[in-house]
Amino acid sequence: MSRARLGVWIAPLLVAALIAVLAIIGAVAWLNVRGESPVAMDAAPVAGTAEQVARGRYLATAGNCAGCHTAPGGAAYAGGRAIDTPFGTVFSSNLTPDAASGLGRWSPDHFWRAMHHGRSRDGRLLYPAFPYPNYTHVTRADSDALYAFLQSLPAVARENSEHTVGFPYNTQAALAVWRALYFRAGAAPEDPARSAEWNRGAYLVQGLGHCNACHSARDALGGSAGAFDLSGGLIPMQNWYAPSLTSAAEAGVADWALDDITALLRDGVTHRATVIGPMAEVVLNSTQHLSDADLRAMGVYLQALPQQPVQPPAATARPDERGAALYERHCAACHRADGRGVPGAYPALADNRAVTMDPPANAVRAVLLGGFAPATAGNPRPFGMPPFASTLSSDEVAAVLTYIRGSFGNRGTAVTALDVQRYRTQD
Repeated sequence: MSRARLGVWIAPLLVAALIAVLAIIGAVAWLNVRGESPVAMDAAPVAGTAEQVARGRYLATAGNCAGCHTAPGGAAYAGGRAIDTPFGTVFSSNLTPDAASGLGRWSPDHFWRAMHHGRSRDGRLLYPAFPYPNYTHVTRADSDALYAFLQSLPAVARENSEHTVGFPYNTQAALAVWRALYFRAGAAPEDPARSAEWNRGAYLVQGLGHCNACHSARDALGGSAGAFDLSGGLIPMQNWYAPSLTSAAEAGVADWALDDITALLRDGVTHRATVIGPMAEVVLNSTQHLSDADLRAMGVYLQALPQQPVQPPAATARPDERGAALYERHCAACHRADGRGVPGAYPALADNRAVTMDPPANAVRAVLLGGFAPATAGNPRPFGMPPFASTLSSDEVAAVLTYIRGSFGNRGTAVTALDVQRYRTQD
């Protein structure tokens, strides 16, 4: 084929490809600004009322904002805490009203745009480590109250740390594509067919509580199915598994009494369960401080989640003498030879879904790191389990967990040394 003829074929293809690229860029750009109103950079800060400040303090507790925006040993809300992600480390920002490094020059409109649309004061797209896909469901009134509370804090001069997210994930273009794929600004959930309690619970769980940020699986780009998905997932970089809230085999509470759900969120322990790991931090810093009415509303919502059918394990663990000996030496003194534990002190391992769920990440992490419930008003001196990371090898941890998951009437799968090694270290 002559060059002239080849050019006749190639030129239209190049034009079509260029048009397609421009169309994609245009679509991504439109998806990133839909529903937004412009906010002037020089919009002035506004002082809130005493009522707004008090309300905002409660809402900040409900969202556990200090948990991420306070570095170990640092000033409250001054940022600097490292948040490890598969794409690099993101450092939380300074939320105090310092004019140079914090929110001192932010207006309520700037703050609302960050909460609702995931943009900074200058319009830059924020990393979704800041869970604006959840906070987009927060009302404007509550956003203004949060803003008023943060503006009432003592100003702390602490420059924001540089993120270490690698290319291309550290670019605005990559964030724009991510948002086009996974984010759409929303509103407070409201179902007129449901009770006021259910709607309040949905608002807290899907919005400020950002429960799906942990209790939802993530794909290779860090996207999830959205605030409504609570089907469980491995927490990136932490190797704790946030169990499904839609499965009776994991953490579903459809068959629980509301008082038990409320007690677990408030006290961290009930006769049915004990929270450890990342959830212990949530109870310690957040949910134990919420009103009983709000905790009950969250329980009503969680209780009503559609439940997935429970699948029997593919192959039940087969305990052996080695696992039995390790259990007798390290575990039986507290959890008892029959696995029934001590009520109010050491949880039962028999018929304990936290022990038998798949993946076995949490059981492995508990043995390696120890199991510590949060100190709460309802449980001020919680019993704990010491860590065995320096005492037991990966093979021994696998043996004792296999024994526990296959004994006392439990029907969990076997744990291998490879499983233990996988969850022993952070990814």
